[in-house]
Amino acid sequence: MQILTCPAKLQSLEATLRRSLPLSLPVYGAVMHINRGNPGEMEVAVDSWPDFGAVLARQSGEVAGGDPWDMEGGGVGALGQEWGHWEHWGVGMGILGQEWGCWEHWSQNRGMGALGVEHAELLTETWPYGGTSRSRQYLVDMLSRLPNLCLQDETRYPVCWVLTDHFGTGAHGYTLRAHRRHGYMRAALAITAKRAHARGFPSYG
Repeated sequence: MQILTCPAKLQSLEATLRRSLPLSLPVYGAVMHINRGNPGEMEVAVDSWPDFGAVLARQSGEVAGGDPWDMEGGGVGALGQEWGHWEHWGVGMGILGQEWGCWEHWSQNRGMGALGVEHAELLTETWPYGGTSRSRQYLVDMLSRLPNLCLQDETRYPVCWVLTDHFGTGAHGYTLRAHRRHGYMRAALAITAKRAHARGFPSYG
């Protein structure tokens, strides 16, 4: 595998992957991040260039061969092309935004904001993959580098949130139990998808 660092090649790869959506989603978001400042410090490798048959996206310095479904770490996105059909082994959950106008104006006595690293403990307690030092570091990394959105109560305490990961996909969404069945997650997903779409990222579910 050869790591692509040439901006022209990375732009060409992004264009090729876009034509293969949605099957290219496991690596497409990572390539988009790389071409837009690389906030997640990702790298992408291909088996050959320009006629590649496999693409691997991962955080810089990670060693290939780990479990790509390991949600405690950064994860690995991979695509393989065989007989003209894409197969995908990557990770990620889609961000669904069907109603662009939904909840754009949050209630007057509530607010929208972003989570910070100070919320890492709250997130690790509410994440099925949380509870370890590695998962906490993964959350801190996303909180400090990548876009997220939270809906807040009257005291500005987070009640619902959506994080995006290094692959441009939804990584951790949660609504506190006392605030469920009010449509908050639907609102957060719609707003997150609208913002991602404005930055050129695809919205899907």
